[in-house]
Amino acid sequence: MTLTALTPRLPVPALNVPLTTGDRFVLGAAPGERFDLVVFYRGLHCPICAKYLMELERLAPEFQKCGVNVLAVSSDGAERAQSMAEKVKASALLFGHSLSLHSARQWGLYISASRGKTSIGIDEPALFSEPGVFIVRPDGTLYYGATQTMPFARPSFQDLLGAIDFAIANDYPARGEHTGSL
Repeated sequence: MTLTALTPRLPVPALNVPLTTGDRFVLGAAPGERFDLVVFYRGLHCPICAKYLMELERLAPEFQKCGVNVLAVSSDGAERAQSMAEKVKASALLFGHSLSLHSARQWGLYISASRGKTSIGIDEPALFSEPGVFIVRPDGTLYYGATQTMPFARPSFQDLLGAIDFAIANDYPARGEHTGSL
């Protein structure tokens, strides 16, 4: 199966996942004033994800001040997602869980197979999605997207925060939208 990249300025796939709070996150149902920041992470087994999400938790209030809702989501079940939320001491960051791998693939995420226990002694799920970071406009169109085949070298949340400030101040359009002839 080939992956199809999402196209800026066009609608993103649906996203409807349970939250560790017992509520649901439905993309577009209550969008951020400016954007929704959706961060797909590998799961509880990934120590790099935990460190990355700690940084997102630290900056979540800054994103919220800019009118950006923030969600971290994985294909982990409720218990593992709750464990990750506790590990990162989440108070501002919402944690979604039980993302179907079909949905992950619709978002253009890469899927990996388990290699057993990770360096922190937690088993990887049989299949799981690799990281992705997406900024979605309130109208449900893609503003920014980044997907990865590996857990390392992810987009910096501090850089994204600065980019969002710039985009808002300058009414900067989504880029990478050309799909016509070359």
